[in-house]
Amino acid sequence: MRLTPAFAAALMTLAAGTAAKAEEGMWTFDNFPIARANQTLGTSIDQAWLDRVRLSSVKFGGCSAGIVSGEGLVMTNNHCVSSCVANLSTQAVNYAETGFAPRAREDELKCPGGSAEILTEISDVTARMHAAGEGLDGQAFTRARDAEAGRIEQEACAGDASFRCQVVSLYRGGQFKLYKFRRYTDVRLAWAPEDRAATFGGDLDNFSFPRFAIDAAFIRLYENGQPVATPTHFTWKSDKPVEGTPVFVSGSPGSTQRLLTQDQLMTVRDVVLPLDQLIASELRGRMIRFSEESEENAFIAMDPLSSVENTYKRGRGRMAALTDPAFMAGRAEAEADFRRRVAANAALAAQVGDPWGDLAAIQPVMRELYPAMALLEGGTGVGTTGAGGGSQLFSWARTLVRGAQEREKPSAERLPEYADSRLAAVQSSLFAERPVYPSLEQLRLEWWLSKTREWLTVDDPRVRALLGRESPEGLSERLVEGTSLADPAVRRALWEGGLAAIEASDDPMIKYLLSIQDETRAVRADWEARVEAPTSRASERLAAARFAAYGESVYPDATGTLRLTYGKIEGSDVPGQRWGAFTTFGGLWDRATGAPPFDVAPKLLAAKDRIDPDTVMNMAVSSDTIGGSSGSPVVTAAGEIVGANFDSTVLTQRNAYGYDRNVNRSVIVTTAAVTAALRDVYGMERLVEEMGVE
Repeated sequence: MRLTPAFAAALMTLAAGTAAKAEEGMWTFDNFPIARANQTLGTSIDQAWLDRVRLSSVKFGGCSAGIVSGEGLVMTNNHCVSSCVANLSTQAVNYAETGFAPRAREDELKCPGGSAEILTEISDVTARMHAAGEGLDGQAFTRARDAEAGRIEQEACAGDASFRCQVVSLYRGGQFKLYKFRRYTDVRLAWAPEDRAATFGGDLDNFSFPRFAIDAAFIRLYENGQPVATPTHFTWKSDKPVEGTPVFVSGSPGSTQRLLTQDQLMTVRDVVLPLDQLIASELRGRMIRFSEESEENAFIAMDPLSSVENTYKRGRGRMAALTDPAFMAGRAEAEADFRRRVAANAALAAQVGDPWGDLAAIQPVMRELYPAMALLEGGTGVGTTGAGGGSQLFSWARTLVRGAQEREKPSAERLPEYADSRLAAVQSSLFAERPVYPSLEQLRLEWWLSKTREWLTVDDPRVRALLGRESPEGLSERLVEGTSLADPAVRRALWEGGLAAIEASDDPMIKYLLSIQDETRAVRADWEARVEAPTSRASERLAAARFAAYGESVYPDATGTLRLTYGKIEGSDVPGQRWGAFTTFGGLWDRATGAPPFDVAPKLLAAKDRIDPDTVMNMAVSSDTIGGSSGSPVVTAAGEIVGANFDSTVLTQRNAYGYDRNVNRSVIVTTAAVTAALRDVYGMERLVEEMGVE
């Protein structure tokens, strides 16, 4: 919704009230509250500092990272490279057990399908995006917006594969920004500790503090076979951290829902989280059983099981927030204040109408359509489940089938993920050489098919299309055993052969995906027309009202794009989490029992006498972070990196819906701990020297 200049000026009198509180907000780099941060923290950062931090920050897959040398060396979390480690490992040579510590740079190994991005430019494209959907409703609205985003991205990147351009929706459609990233597709593993060193305490300690984990790793950016020159980078600081120090956290938090209305949150509480949690808990159980059947299965399931456990525990924390009366009462009062401000200005109220009522009217439809959308079309930003249940073979087949079908159309008429501006990334992922484990593939497919049948019911025509007369067990076995898509040469040939090659294929997985396109595409079209489009329309009016009422002191929800937040190194003193700011190696030795999950990694244990027990391992920071912030560099006002975010507490999971400084704590692995591990445990002095540590 566009406001006239005179009308917008009149509304600025309302721009007071519920501005973001100190230390609250995952701010975009083009709207960071420099003055407020300096006042809160006693620092003196400026725009030049922001630019250096932005250009030193990296998005790596679904994680964050920071450049720490002039030769493309990047620090992230160990759990952020776990897929790379798993893909490079075999049961005989398992780097998760031994750690990966190459003696020379030439021994660094390429992460299959890995890519890393640095945000280089941000520009405002709100007017173009709003104009594209003007006067349209339903699926026509969403497709027009998607087409315009594709055109903007294509114009900005001009087919240059070394860049990626993305139109980002902020404030639930109130603003649209074009983000331009420098993209690197040759990412190599430079160091990773033993998994036990990074995950000490296992699932019991996950989302908690105190922690005793060296959850850190290094990757290196390459181009044309050579390390990338990165003159702009963070300065490594290996000194012992000091409690009370102001710090900034730069990363790409995945998704928050703080700008949702109370009615929308009730749908999340009553429909979205229960479905996601219930079926995730069963997948967790199936994977645990699978991993206990043999040593080979334990190796295969280690990384995916950890991911499922994270998802489940995160959801549990979020459900606790949405069922906390005090927390929800605070949100309700904030919404009531917002509505009072709008109602108090007749011109504003007339301009925006009743977006709360419009969003409330959509919720019954969303509640009805969500299970099918999440189960049959997941992976498009809805739900944590996903079509295919996480099967890599299924995912490749869907990309091949839909990619072939969509490329028959002009770019502006395609599903947005197959627009010309996004095909390079699609191909990079599709052609990557990754190991495929048929037993795990079958487990995932069987689970997904059985849960889809259970939730949508046996008599649902879409379930009949999925299963025909086969059982989930029989169908998954037939598809996995018969497909040849594990071979990247086969995938490349099918992609390059286009629709003719897809339709002529006798691969059972390809034929299966072809057979269910009508049903799954219909689910998506229904969702776009009846949920996505009207939600976007109402949310834009809500955003216009919010800007009018509070100005730009309101920050946008997280969207998986680069953000900056801040806080101080400090502990916590609230019921359920009372502890100091630091843990040490001495605390690790004291906590260790010798039995999983409190057994110390062998190489780390062997180096016990070489490590100062007072060296700080992990610390807590009062910053505003969420999932996706893993690996985020934690930096001082001097631009020194002092750690990497790797976790938060269970109470912090309410952060998806609102910030509470009393309980919000990010859990950080310190550079002091990483330096000790590199030098005293894994013999990686060359990396320590590269980072300038004496």
